[in-house]
Amino acid sequence: MVPTVSGMTMISVSSSAIRAVGYDGYTLSVEFHNSGVYDHPGVPYEVYAGLMAADSKGTYYVRYIRGRY
Repeated sequence: MVPTVSGMTMISVSSSAIRAVGYDGYTLSVEFHNSGVYDHPGVPYEVYAGLMAADSKGTYYVRYIRGRY
């Protein structure tokens, strides 16, 4: 686990696109291998849990998170 600049604890994930994910119950932080950290406020727990359980985290992010939060 690696803390971000904002202090949120990040969990390393196995993904070709995503390096780490953090969640504080409201904001989802996603760190990409090549493009930095993106914060998504207002993400429900179910969406975070879905991302963490997804076989393809990059695909899940594009379908259910990017542009929605």
